[in-house]
Amino acid sequence: MLKIYGIKNCNTMKKAFDLLNEFGLTYEFHDYKKQAIDAETVKKWLDAKGADVILNKKGTTWKKLSEEEQQTALASEENLIQCLTAHSSMIKRPVLDTGSDLLVGFDENAYRALK
Repeated sequence: MLKIYGIKNCNTMKKAFDLLNEFGLTYEFHDYKKQAIDAETVKKWLDAKGADVILNKKGTTWKKLSEEEQQTALASEENLIQCLTAHSSMIKRPVLDTGSDLLVGFDENAYRALK
């Protein structure tokens, strides 16, 4: 089964939900705001896709961090995992776990390939 991670009221998430629903695909939704995210899952994502894909540097949460806080977060994988679990809105949305791959961010063509 597909598992999609993100924040319910995010416009990008809404696009993903709409497409999954249009295709009649069954999925489980993991809401960061209600369920948080654990370090083990974040580490698995970083190992699979890398920090450049997982970390959303364009978002306001990242931009609100001081230069020092940003440098500390990027200093080690452990620091980055701590930062992302504390501030889950810094994870690019959505993260869709297909069981065999992770789709990070909304790519309509990648979602269309799932049906």
